[in-house]
Amino acid sequence: MAHFGITVFIFFLSLTFSRIKSCFSSQVYVVYMGSKKNYSSDEFLSQNYQILTPIHGGCLEKAIASHVYSYNNGFSGFAAKLTEEQALKLAEMPEVVSVFPNQKRTLHTTHSWDFMGLNMDAEKEISGFSTKNQENVIIGFIDTGIWPESPSFNDEEMPPVPSRWRGKCQAGESFSSSTCNKKVIGARYYMDGYEAEKKMVEESQVNPSRNMEFKSPRDSSGHGSHTASTAAGRFVYDMNYNGLAIGAARGGAPIARIAIYKACWDSGCYDADLLAAFNDAIEDGVDIISLSLGPESPQGDYFNDAISIGSFHAMRSGILVVSSVGNAGTRGSATNLAPWMFTVAASSTDREFVSNISLGNGENLMGVSLNTHQMNSSVRTIDASEVNAGYFTPYQSSYCLESSLNTTKARGKVLVCRHSSSSSESRLEKSLVVKEAGAVGMILLEEREDGVAIPFIIPAASIGSEAGDKVLSYLNKTRRPKSLISPAKTVLKSQSAPRVAAFSSKGPNSLTPEILKPDIMAPGLNILAAWSPAAKNMKFNIISGTSMSCPHVTGLVALIKAVYPDWSPAAIKSAVMTTATILNKNHRAITADPLGKKANPFAYGAGFPDPARMLNPGLIYDTQPSDYKNFLCSIGYDNKSLQQITGDSSQCSKPASSASNLNYPSITVPNLKDSISITRTVTNVGKSNSIYEAVVYPPRGVNVTVIPKFLVFRSYGQKISFTVNFRVDKSGKNYVFGSLSWKSKEFSVTSPLVVGIAASRIGMI
Repeated sequence: MAHFGITVFIFFLSLTFSRIKSCFSSQVYVVYMGSKKNYSSDEFLSQNYQILTPIHGGCLEKAIASHVYSYNNGFSGFAAKLTEEQALKLAEMPEVVSVFPNQKRTLHTTHSWDFMGLNMDAEKEISGFSTKNQENVIIGFIDTGIWPESPSFNDEEMPPVPSRWRGKCQAGESFSSSTCNKKVIGARYYMDGYEAEKKMVEESQVNPSRNMEFKSPRDSSGHGSHTASTAAGRFVYDMNYNGLAIGAARGGAPIARIAIYKACWDSGCYDADLLAAFNDAIEDGVDIISLSLGPESPQGDYFNDAISIGSFHAMRSGILVVSSVGNAGTRGSATNLAPWMFTVAASSTDREFVSNISLGNGENLMGVSLNTHQMNSSVRTIDASEVNAGYFTPYQSSYCLESSLNTTKARGKVLVCRHSSSSSESRLEKSLVVKEAGAVGMILLEEREDGVAIPFIIPAASIGSEAGDKVLSYLNKTRRPKSLISPAKTVLKSQSAPRVAAFSSKGPNSLTPEILKPDIMAPGLNILAAWSPAAKNMKFNIISGTSMSCPHVTGLVALIKAVYPDWSPAAIKSAVMTTATILNKNHRAITADPLGKKANPFAYGAGFPDPARMLNPGLIYDTQPSDYKNFLCSIGYDNKSLQQITGDSSQCSKPASSASNLNYPSITVPNLKDSISITRTVTNVGKSNSIYEAVVYPPRGVNVTVIPKFLVFRSYGQKISFTVNFRVDKSGKNYVFGSLSWKSKEFSVTSPLVVGIAASRIGMI
């Protein structure tokens, strides 16, 4: 009984101390007060103090000391250090919506790396593998330069620069030799080729443009900073675009080193400068070159193309070149076609930026936009074809061309404009034309709905044909139609993803159809990353293109290089390709914008990368410089030209092998008339003793057999060759698609199979 009394006493004593602790200990709480208030920052801060003062017993000094943050941009509220009792009192105030503790939450990237499955907490590690060695991986970016002051490029807590680095920090305009740091370890710029072309262009112009450019590695356009931060930017905890896509962000390899080679200027990237950049990058000791640019389609011969040439010699030095496939969007428009390059297509993520369009009949449509402008009320809405000016026809003015709009008729209205996918005029420029005509908003009807969000300078949004038909029907049936365009908001998981972006260039390879291009797909639609304040007064920007997908793969290969520093460029490429998926996050077949049809390897290559699997691929398709020599022989290079390229005494064997026999992670047979046998060799990088079985999903109308059907490995690094036999079985489409997977208990190593059935053969069947 006495024992029970002591227990009760101790219980009440502990409870009392607990209550005392909750009353007197404090933590940070967020006090949310709803939408933005019409106060200046000073006025709102003063109001925060007034609310906190009575909570602190009427002591203004304590109220000021407890205040942490003031929020009054997109919404209103504040953060303060409070006890639990004080927080409860605040929650009872009528002007307060809610009060909640400042909880620790896991970081969410904005947004592509999180979508790809690369853990945001893993700055130095991925589950099961140490990638800390990325601090010794050097990525060279051939682009428009860098804005080194961006928080994405800080070198806090980074170790000294690798001793093997041979590059330099080249001084120039607004860029000194000490501007580089332990993150951006080198920077150069190249403009002789550009200035020569620029001089000739200006001599032919009456009023040449004078865009601001830095004669230095400093980025004046933003593109180079964007790509570098996407691949290898440090953690930034408050990245956003005008309040959209708020969150923490980083590159794929956040502690890898960056070397900058500025060879691109306002009018483009010239071959002379590109080759100079490649030349220095190879000498400086980079491990990877990232190249978000390319030739126009159709691409010329490999060795008449500066990028193909530079990347070939980079490959021979053990450097993997990652490149973008192009933004033409049409079949056969793929560029950067050389097999020694890693060519990347663009996909969506599961995040979109949408503006609501409210029509006067109650219909609500969702448009794509980065619009941050607010319309106060619905306004009269008309088709731009009704406000044609001067010599412009209604058809021409419907596209909102420059000077095509009658300012008297357009003033104060929302205009419905059209945009053709082949138009040279940008969507952003259309919003400027509409604004200059006096209109207050724009609904843009897209011929090809590509999902690209545009930072229109007036309330505006892009819509596709289905929504466009609803808008036009409403205009035609209503005497005084009206609409209201809301500011953009960030929406997650509204559509299946990833999807192939509509603008992403596609195969087949127009130069060597035996090589599948693109190789892989990665996020390239509406990507948020670092920017140059010189180009647009902002630190971060959202843009789209295969330029954005390329550095995503660059970041992935940097992680593989960190784990396997001795792997060849081809081995790293194989690891990404053979572990990729062709399913979206809903476990259904990847589709392609804008029509939503099932996509194929001409759109996505091997598929969408899986970071969780790429560091443990099981088998790799390795390719050495000598294999590329044989490839060149197979496509018609003779001994003399081969020796000129390689600088050695290489000889072409006769008869030359088929280009399809290059030991590539995909197999493409472009003109199958009857049957053909293709050979491949895989290298075991998994368990020493392992058995793999061939599992084939044959292209429709093609019989595929694999010999041998089982591969038995006894040691790490062991190589085994196999043969894939293709035979036309029955008629089918011109190109048909399938896959070959080598499967063990632990691994699935998959390659796309692409077969073009010869037209004459189809006619015979």
